[in-house]
Amino acid sequence: MRRKSLEGAVCPVARSLDAIGDWWSLLIVRDAIEGVQRFGEFQRSLGLAKSILATRLRLLMANGILEHVPSDDGGAHGRYVLTEKGRGLFHVIVALRQWGEHHWYEPGEPRSVFLLDRTHGRPVRTLELRSEDDRVLGADDVQVVKKRLPPASAPASSRRRRKARMAN
Repeated sequence: MRRKSLEGAVCPVARSLDAIGDWWSLLIVRDAIEGVQRFGEFQRSLGLAKSILATRLRLLMANGILEHVPSDDGGAHGRYVLTEKGRGLFHVIVALRQWGEHHWYEPGEPRSVFLLDRTHGRPVRTLELRSEDDRVLGADDVQVVKKRLPPASAPASSRRRRKARMAN
């Protein structure tokens, strides 16, 4: 079954998931953030088939999240490095990591990965959402406001469906 594209969706979460919405892609980005750069390193870290890895790497490059650059040592195999757009996913990966630690680990269960401040070597605090006056906000403190867009800005497929309904 072919996956439906969310590229033209009104919701920014849906559009983002269109680019990075499967677990392999997010795990590739996680590894790239942690310094993995070579095809073989990704394959060893993730344990997935070469064909799946190649497909996900191509998708991430096509979406401007990774780029393929020549090897530093002049070797035949290049490196996959995060673009600015890819580095922008750092907070997403950290938030998922912290959410997973909070909800999917038992109290006291050991962890093998830690986030440390490079300068001071201390653990990183949990990511926080803050208001403009610097108050820490939780999910109950934030209101999502949806604004209806004019019909002209809706994706073409939505306009066609709307026209078909109006014709009936």
